[in-house]
Amino acid sequence: MKKVRKILAPTDLSDLSAVGVRYAMEMARELSAEVLVYRVMPLGEDWVPPRLDSGPVRDLLANETAALEKFLSEKFADELNLVEITKRVEFGAAHSNIVDAAEREGVDMIIMATHGRTGFNHILLGSVAEKVIARATCPVLVIPAGDRKKAAAKAA
Repeated sequence: MKKVRKILAPTDLSDLSAVGVRYAMEMARELSAEVLVYRVMPLGEDWVPPRLDSGPVRDLLANETAALEKFLSEKFADELNLVEITKRVEFGAAHSNIVDAAEREGVDMIIMATHGRTGFNHILLGSVAEKVIARATCPVLVIPAGDRKKAAAKAA
């Protein structure tokens, strides 16, 4: 089995996604691995941003980067100095960006929580986790609904 040196932990800055980030940080600490905390700004698959140095897009990217920093400092103050963390914010479709980032960054594992939608909501919205699992070239650890309450309490 390949040694895990780098873990990608996607987040939408929700309490639920914090559960996945927490698992990633704890695992990284145990394995002396790095964590890439990754935020995708969902702007639709057909949306093409103008130049990234233009005003509104640059401001949106800066605001989301600041929001990610705040999320990490509020939820993970106890882990920030114990694990090597890289942060990245990008625009796009969550599932494809996550898979692309994992390949581009050479991560050994993706760890993420799932919203666990069922029925009509699942059909309508799909599952980012399912799409990542189907397309990723590295292992994907999905935190199931049963672990949410205790892990969410720990992440809060």
